[in-house]
Amino acid sequence: MTNRPLNIRWLGSVDYDEAWDLQQQLFAGSADHLLLLEHPPVFTFGVRGKEEHLLVDPEVEGAIVRRVNRGGDITFHGPGQLVGYPVLTVPGKRGGGMADTVAYVSSIEQILIDTLHDLGLSAERVAGTPGVWLGAGTPSERKIAAVGVRLSRGRSMHGFALNVDVDLDWFSKMVPCGLPDKAVTSLAAEGITASMQEVTDLVATHAAQHLATGRPIDRQEVVWRQSAADLSAFSLGQGPGEVIKPDRGGTPVSFSGSRLEGRMTDAGVHGGLDVSARKPEWMRVKLRTDPDFLRLKKVSRSLDLVTVCEEAGCPNIFDCWNEGTATFMLLGERCTRACGFCLIDTSKPEPVDLTEPERIADAVEKLDLSFAVLTMVARDDLDDGGAAVVAATVQAIRNRVPGVGVEVLISDLKGSASSLATVCEAKPEILNHNIETVARLQRAVRPSASYARSLGVLARSRQAGLTTKSGLIVGMGETFDEVISTLSDLAAVGVDIVTIGQYLRPTTNHLPVHRWWTPDEFAQLKIIGESQLGIRHVESSPLTRSSHHAGSAATAVLSDP
Repeated sequence: MTNRPLNIRWLGSVDYDEAWDLQQQLFAGSADHLLLLEHPPVFTFGVRGKEEHLLVDPEVEGAIVRRVNRGGDITFHGPGQLVGYPVLTVPGKRGGGMADTVAYVSSIEQILIDTLHDLGLSAERVAGTPGVWLGAGTPSERKIAAVGVRLSRGRSMHGFALNVDVDLDWFSKMVPCGLPDKAVTSLAAEGITASMQEVTDLVATHAAQHLATGRPIDRQEVVWRQSAADLSAFSLGQGPGEVIKPDRGGTPVSFSGSRLEGRMTDAGVHGGLDVSARKPEWMRVKLRTDPDFLRLKKVSRSLDLVTVCEEAGCPNIFDCWNEGTATFMLLGERCTRACGFCLIDTSKPEPVDLTEPERIADAVEKLDLSFAVLTMVARDDLDDGGAAVVAATVQAIRNRVPGVGVEVLISDLKGSASSLATVCEAKPEILNHNIETVARLQRAVRPSASYARSLGVLARSRQAGLTTKSGLIVGMGETFDEVISTLSDLAAVGVDIVTIGQYLRPTTNHLPVHRWWTPDEFAQLKIIGESQLGIRHVESSPLTRSSHHAGSAATAVLSDP
């Protein structure tokens, strides 16, 4: 029996295609996950699904249709329905051999039967029809949960859908599971008042009993609700506030104005360090303006380029620029999102500058860089999220300086698979997308993004054959164990490089620093990430940022495939 944990994740509402790509990448690995979530409306056909069993035009109904490789016919997923995807290694039959499919499906059904029992419903199986039923064998027989799985090489994917408070009218638009004479019901229709969170808690408890006997459970979830009090004043559109300047010589700096307290209460984070609190010694950065720093700054200004080093107030700017390395920011200097930790301007974006790719290529050539780092502001105002400009810049650099390595740090591109494909087709050496924080804090820290979407971007990039990278900032209220869980999820989708650094509050209207992580803790995270979780390179220190030592990290990974 393996001692690998069962990673149970509540992910909230996730687009079907993103969850599908995430499943496929997890399926290709060895980690065991149970993904719990909801979907926007989608009809899915299994391998034996018949087109005539869909009775409406899905586009008119506001749904999508997908054909997938699970068993069964047609089913529906939508809001108010708890969907579970166990992606894990299934035990073989007694005496060894292939996975015991019948026993596995039975265990999934039993999780749901036990959950319904706790809610006061007597549920059963019906021979020959996978799923869970009420009133089995009676004239009022009705299905409350569908089960459809795929097993290959001892690994499972797909799973179950339990109707909590879903609009049952959707099921009249198809022949559910290809069974025209069977009714469909839900907890709400049966008079059971239970929230999605309550049902998910029960499912997670019984999944631990049936799928992880004798093994540890690692359970993480995005927060269930978000209120204005969870967000920074910056995310609420109240501007950046007063800049928090580095303290000099240990002297505390005092500021008036907003003092963020209790902004993330629902996520379990209360208060934070005062803006006047002294930074620990290991967070102090010395001002160094060596010739290379001044040269890079001069070239950047002469070409009218924006560097994230300056825009984001990076503490490593002197270190990196003095080494002749910089991260160029594409698509202007105004972001369409307002994350609670980031200093980048969020006013209305300016039109895209189509000369930018060539100007950056010119800078790479003039600076004699062997490895170029490109990042971008989020541009949700653009149809492709800015993907075409990123790809064009990669190509312009390659044309101007053949052989140069390129890393791109991209937004989630609104989850668009086609936009991401545009970037991936440019074949950057490193595809970087930051997950930024742990699952619990996602909605408070970056309200326009999502944990599942970020994992999906990384999974899709990995499937495209790219070397992938992601990053976290710590110190906003996460726990050590939550960071390990996030590293585990990144490892499970095949991320090659991870950066971990301390959060620094840029202005009084941004999220407060909850605590300072110590150098020893950062060193411990590196050891766990590389030695225990199998991430190929972890860059972890108080002053680490996503692009810090990007060239050396890329060289280490790319030279040792």
